[in-house]
Amino acid sequence: MLDASFVKVPIQRNTRRQNKQIKDGEIPQEFRDNPNKLSQKDCDAKWVVKGGKREYGYKDHISADQKTKLITKYQVTSASTHDSQVLKLIIDQDDKTVYADSAYRSAEINEYLKEKNIKAKIIHRAYRNRPLQNFQHKENYKHYKTRVRVEHVFGTLSSQMNKALNLTQIGLGRIKSSIGLTNLTYNLVRYEQLVRLQRVKVV
Repeated sequence: MLDASFVKVPIQRNTRRQNKQIKDGEIPQEFRDNPNKLSQKDCDAKWVVKGGKREYGYKDHISADQKTKLITKYQVTSASTHDSQVLKLIIDQDDKTVYADSAYRSAEINEYLKEKNIKAKIIHRAYRNRPLQNFQHKENYKHYKTRVRVEHVFGTLSSQMNKALNLTQIGLGRIKSSIGLTNLTYNLVRYEQLVRLQRVKVV
């Protein structure tokens, strides 16, 4: 099961020119000339608009096991990275089926999964003047019942782990380290639950 969630970080107070340079992958000259100032600036976090809402920061992209809801792979990117761009990095070559929302639906991804002999259970998306057909509604309903389980992972990270996706660190390197520890902690907590509920065998 694939999904991604925003990781919020402190919003930077920069000028429009500085923000444009950062968006273009450049470091403003005044930051480079002042190491102390540069150390307090996050040149990796990005803005993105999703569902009409602006988000700033990073993304935690995960692949979770369908049965256990344990995180099997993850990648951390800036918030502006589209979910579909990370798919190849977080699926396992041994996966038989991939459940994901409509952000992962494309002809390229379908072809890639087909080459890997992985079944694509990806939510259909409706477009303007092109509503979903009945069979697509039915497929979405079947897929969603399984895909929604991955949302439980981020629900736990946000509500039960002290808002673990709201960070005070800056810079991609530090965010990667923090999210890596967060995902590991989630797995340890989840595994304890599975053992206690006797849903996994302990060797």
